[in-house]
Amino acid sequence: MQQTIKFFIIISVFLGLIISSCGTTVGQKSTSEYSPAEYRIRTIAFYNLENLFDTIDEPDLWDERSPIMEMKGNRSEVYWNKMDNIAKVIADIGKKEAKASPAIIGVCEIENRQVLEDLINTKYLKDLDYGIIHYNSQDKRGIDVALLYQKRYFKPTESKSYNVKLYGDGNRVYTRDQLLVSGVLDGEMIHLIVNHWPSRRGGEAKSRPLRMGAARYNKRMIDSLQKMYENPKIFGLGDFNDDPINASFKEVLNATGVKKEVKEGGIYNPMEDLFRRGFSTLGYRDNINLFDQIYMTSPTLANGKDYKNWQFYKANIFNPNYLTNPKGRYKGYPFRSFSNGMYTGGYSDHYPVYIYLVREK
Repeated sequence: MQQTIKFFIIISVFLGLIISSCGTTVGQKSTSEYSPAEYRIRTIAFYNLENLFDTIDEPDLWDERSPIMEMKGNRSEVYWNKMDNIAKVIADIGKKEAKASPAIIGVCEIENRQVLEDLINTKYLKDLDYGIIHYNSQDKRGIDVALLYQKRYFKPTESKSYNVKLYGDGNRVYTRDQLLVSGVLDGEMIHLIVNHWPSRRGGEAKSRPLRMGAARYNKRMIDSLQKMYENPKIFGLGDFNDDPINASFKEVLNATGVKKEVKEGGIYNPMEDLFRRGFSTLGYRDNINLFDQIYMTSPTLANGKDYKNWQFYKANIFNPNYLTNPKGRYKGYPFRSFSNGMYTGGYSDHYPVYIYLVREK
């Protein structure tokens, strides 16, 4: 019986990862009705870059525990190969309908600004002229979040990194900051919060209160923006280490995956529908998890009539065949770049997620 249950779980994870790219559509129009002559489509994305560390040991950080620093040799070759791999993925996200790489993409599991500079200067991204917004966090391993944006589309006006103070067993837990960026996307103000909430390491009982605390920080930031601006369009993107149905989303953020249930100023999470349909962005201990998400506040939702301003059109998980492990123990999982102390030639242990926004020209 135990073997049967385990087999069922593995098959469920595999199927969830395989069909993730189907996505979900919101709005009154079909894809074909958004003609390039009449509408603009922009992509906002998020991608966990799986330990994008450099090869230099920082004495004040635990960066020596990163996979690339644990390798005995070939570090430089691995570093640049991983850079190219990640850059190719970023360049490909959203091209199917937007006909362009992401206008904005949040990233996590990066060590410092220099790795981002190297990333945007790869052959895949150099001509896209991405800008960088990054702050060093107090995470012990030196893991940060950041925002990349194509300068032709998005003009940041303000940014701030919020240090998240959490405590576990009476001790301070040093984790990633939450990055808030406000700016103008093709003439319209939007706000983005980039997240990487505490992991599940140590078990659910120990780690869940930390993510609940991170969610409360998120909620305070949203509340503050809604007091400062009239009907602000706010997007939260990140690796939340929680699924859309967990308490951090349902009880703290009061997010819903049902569009008609979203109240004025409330939070809509299209990833909830994807999750309930069995889609996932990673395989964590043979479970189906959708930790990578993008949520938004109500003014972003399309009413089916007014497309003069940016409106949400579709949410999706980006998992083309090349991003999925083709063989071995982790066949069907995201094709990660490090495993058992070795470089695999892969990409990341997470799939990217993205949304399309649409407006009339």
